[in-house]
Amino acid sequence: MRVAIVINTAWNIWNFRRSLVQALQAAGHEVLAIAPPDAYSARLETELGCRFVPILMENKGTNPLKDAALTRRFYQLYKREQPDVVLHYTIKPNIYGTLAARLAGIPSVNNVSGLGTVFIVKNLVSKVALGLYKFAFQFPKRVFFQNGDDRQLFVSNGLVEAAKTDLLPGSGVDITRFQPAAEFRRNAPFVFLMIARVLYEKGVEEYFEAARLVREAAPGTRVQLLGGIDESGGVGVKRALFEQWLAAGHVEYLGTSDNVAELLAKADCVVLPSYREGTPKTLLEAAAMGKPIVTTDVPGCRETVVDGSNGLLCQVRDAADLAAKMLQILRLPEAGLEQMGRAGRELAVTKFDEQIVLDKYLAVVTEVGKNRTGRR
Repeated sequence: MRVAIVINTAWNIWNFRRSLVQALQAAGHEVLAIAPPDAYSARLETELGCRFVPILMENKGTNPLKDAALTRRFYQLYKREQPDVVLHYTIKPNIYGTLAARLAGIPSVNNVSGLGTVFIVKNLVSKVALGLYKFAFQFPKRVFFQNGDDRQLFVSNGLVEAAKTDLLPGSGVDITRFQPAAEFRRNAPFVFLMIARVLYEKGVEEYFEAARLVREAAPGTRVQLLGGIDESGGVGVKRALFEQWLAAGHVEYLGTSDNVAELLAKADCVVLPSYREGTPKTLLEAAAMGKPIVTTDVPGCRETVVDGSNGLLCQVRDAADLAAKMLQILRLPEAGLEQMGRAGRELAVTKFDEQIVLDKYLAVVTEVGKNRTGRR
């Protein structure tokens, strides 16, 4: 079968759906990667062997004329390429790609990988988004959610029929690629690492304030941030302000990297004070590598931590509580830190192995695409 994977950036396909592409190919399917072109577009073709199909898509904003034009572009693309199944991710493909697939007579499967700003900030835009979800989500054959809170929110608000839904353990984690070090070693000074785009909703502002408090209590502690700056859409921290925060000297900014595993290996504890997530892949990778986690007690994040076992949960939007939990981890004896890491690895292996995700996708592609085969 010809299977299309549709996301808002080629970077996203490369970083989060690479294993799915490979699993689909191994099962004998042809894979189309559909996204706005970026620096990763060529790699999808040269290194993964799937065909990249570009589409113009503005990821931010809710201009109805632009969104209508996007639906038309999706429709034209689907009619031209004739996939047997379309796998949608992120809000605009989930809504406008689904409508286009319906018009083109092609079955679709959606993945709600996080609710984003529209559910965190209650305003007119969020109300419009809810209405669009309710209309579009009549049509997919299956809707995957990455945590039970998100699924319940959609079902209880009448946005999707419960019978269409299923749960995934996030995007899963490659437990072979992400493994603990052969020998446990605590850094001196201690190293905290946050991996996220520089967005307010990721808790970046709280992280900077917590870094100040931690370093006042434990001078010399290293507090690092890895992730791209994103000023678009009004949800990202402006570069000028971000540079002011950095000038205080409490956080080391690492920019971006294609080798997250290498940086995770050098950290003692991974932190994500996000306001809400699907299930953060970086926390799954941290757990798989035996790193204790500090994250917020919110949907998506709380799924990755058994509080007190493989990490600690803190209050959302509370820098003081975040700092207290970071210090609690820092002050653990070496044996306690190592035990937390072992518990995280066990959780990753038993609950978040990406093979669980891949098996569900392979099954649903076979199920919903079987009636399309041979119709191109």
